[in-house]
Amino acid sequence: MSRQDRVAEAIKKEISLILHDELNDPRLGFVTITKVEVAHDLSYAKVFFSVLGTEEECSKTRKALDSALGFIRKLVSERINLRLAPEIAFQEDKTIEYSIHIQKLLDEIRGQDESKKSSRVHKKK
Repeated sequence: MSRQDRVAEAIKKEISLILHDELNDPRLGFVTITKVEVAHDLSYAKVFFSVLGTEEECSKTRKALDSALGFIRKLVSERINLRLAPEIAFQEDKTIEYSIHIQKLLDEIRGQDESKKSSRVHKKK
């Protein structure tokens, strides 16, 4: 595992802990840090998050994260031994929603296939 990957994992862990233990913002919904991408020089970290809830809850969570950005960056820099604290940017991770959407489509297709099969069975009788 490269240094870049280790730093990304450390940032992911620390931000998750900060969100869970340190932030008391009521706008913060049920948020999960899904992935962190760190620049080669470790100066920038893109933090992907997912929110369980409505689009409105996601918007409120994003605003809470953006308003706490300085606080989060300060704590991350204190807890991870780096020369410079990376700039942090939050990015919503839509992969979970996309996966749910694809699963619903597959279920619909399976349901249509099942109804076609059952109608063929009834016609043969």
